[in-house]
Amino acid sequence: MFRTKQVRRDLCPARTYNTADVAGLAQVTLRQLQWWDERKVVSPQHEGYRRSYRLDEALEIAVIAELRRKGVSLQKIRPVLRFLRHEMRGRLEDVLSPDSRFHLLTDGKSVHLEDRHERIIDLLKSARKPMFLVSIGDQVRRLEGIPRRAPGSETSSGLPIRAAG
Repeated sequence: MFRTKQVRRDLCPARTYNTADVAGLAQVTLRQLQWWDERKVVSPQHEGYRRSYRLDEALEIAVIAELRRKGVSLQKIRPVLRFLRHEMRGRLEDVLSPDSRFHLLTDGKSVHLEDRHERIIDLLKSARKPMFLVSIGDQVRRLEGIPRRAPGSETSSGLPIRAAG
């Protein structure tokens, strides 16, 4: 039925998500998560018949789902995941922050993880093929249940903070 999973270095031990939470947040079916697990696309911890996803695995699911909705094939998503896993090991704190400004850009062959808006615009301008963009910060905020902030705002409500007096 299921093979035992190799033990991976725990990148985000603090929070885990159950299958229903990940499916709802990523807007995919439970069967889709099971299929991705069976195909070793993203393999969470198994506790009996239950799957437990760490934050980085839930983020991977959210990115896969977003790229699939944009029409990117799973074959082209696999290198994106390898790239994302490699980059997350080096910049985990920055990438997995709800305030992350990182964006994943791919044309199906090349993959970029950028946090500077100028660089993102340059990549989009110089692209020979359509580029798909996924905001990592938006995905993390969705996973953490944090509402999106308006640009330049200082509070989670989107309203600027006013000095008393």
